[in-house]
Amino acid sequence: MSQQTTLPNSTLDAEYEAATPGSARLAGRARELLPSGLSHDGRNFDPYPIYVARAQGPLKWDVDGNQYVDYFGGHGALILGHNHPKVTAAVHAQLDKGTHYGACHELEVRWAELVCAMVPSAERVRFTSSGTEATLLALRLARAFTERTKLVRFKGHFHGWHDHMTSGHTAHFDGTPTTGVLDGVASEVLLAEPNDTAGINRIFEQHKDIAAVILEPTGANFGRMPIRPEFLRTLRELTKATGALLIFDEVVTGFRVSPGCAQAVLGVTPDLTTLAKVLGGGLPAGAVAGRKDVLDVLDFKATKATGRERIYHPGTFNANPLSAAAGIATLEILSSTDACERANRYGEALREHLNEVIDEEGVPWAAHGSFSGFHIFTNPNGRDLTPGRFDPYEFIPDMLGKARGAGMTSRVRLGMLVNGVDINSGPSGTISATHGEEEMTATVEALRSTIRALRRQGELN
Repeated sequence: MSQQTTLPNSTLDAEYEAATPGSARLAGRARELLPSGLSHDGRNFDPYPIYVARAQGPLKWDVDGNQYVDYFGGHGALILGHNHPKVTAAVHAQLDKGTHYGACHELEVRWAELVCAMVPSAERVRFTSSGTEATLLALRLARAFTERTKLVRFKGHFHGWHDHMTSGHTAHFDGTPTTGVLDGVASEVLLAEPNDTAGINRIFEQHKDIAAVILEPTGANFGRMPIRPEFLRTLRELTKATGALLIFDEVVTGFRVSPGCAQAVLGVTPDLTTLAKVLGGGLPAGAVAGRKDVLDVLDFKATKATGRERIYHPGTFNANPLSAAAGIATLEILSSTDACERANRYGEALREHLNEVIDEEGVPWAAHGSFSGFHIFTNPNGRDLTPGRFDPYEFIPDMLGKARGAGMTSRVRLGMLVNGVDINSGPSGTISATHGEEEMTATVEALRSTIRALRRQGELN
């Protein structure tokens, strides 16, 4: 909060509440209307979240006028930063023509052309309105195409909130259904350990009815719990050999890691790819892209010719003209500039500088990540580590569920907010191509101030 003067004897909580009375008032109103006063679980924050009034580039301002370096980035959707002029111009131009035709339009064709040209796996594409819808459709396609029932997914990986995806993300790592989910649905989902080659081979030996394997190709939560590239190649070989489909959930990584998504960088081409976030340029959007023969299960003529039952897939806002306009503008910029590369370079430098601060302050934490993301591992189990030589693969068990140390991660986020930086509850952040030296300096100093404040308050040794 750049306008807030830090008092030497004040607490982070007191500073936050003193600087955000407008957010406090709005949170009070929201709690009377919305469960927990929220529209997204990721915005849950004690004592209350900030309420944002406007944003530009790498920055945003709350209703009290506090400025923040923004690493929420529209939950990862804004690789070009807030209000990119070409994207907003495209949306404004379309707004004057209409927001919803209830009909096919040229923009959806151009949008699909860009996806198919940029994404290695994309022979056909079907648009949805969100990433959750995309993973749900991908799963249904896989089961219909293979005529098998079981899905393999990995502990800690997030694929939306529909029934097949709730166990094993932050809880229920034994595969039991979360509240409201049927036993019969959960029993068809096989939870696997990430990077466990022997374990995934056993699963395929024990189950001959696997329709698909789905995972985030850089690892859970944009690489907070990373996946080894050789493990991806193992999955590709296993699925090809057994007739199962390999699904890359690139809702976060798609068009962020590179213009061709993570699969282009990693050199592994899945059968299906789910997309959202960057795909829509900051507006609601999602898609399933992949092999033509699999997507043909949605095709009227193809299914009639083969006698196969077609998957019924409506969706009022599929390929909405406003989302298409924003998505086209974004993908054209990404395909013709070094925007992804700039964000990735910033990420590499930021992680290095954060580790320097952590080391200088003598805290047993580490900053890590890849591409345009960063994560701060707060070491909930107090294990020995060296920030600059941190191996996240070794610490994945410490990052799952409650083991991740929710108390300290929320305190880190509070400290960063008080010091003018908004990260998510990982504590993690996604970077845009508009972040620069000024934002990096502010972020590094915010972490230093946060560590010192937590130590001053007796929350760190």
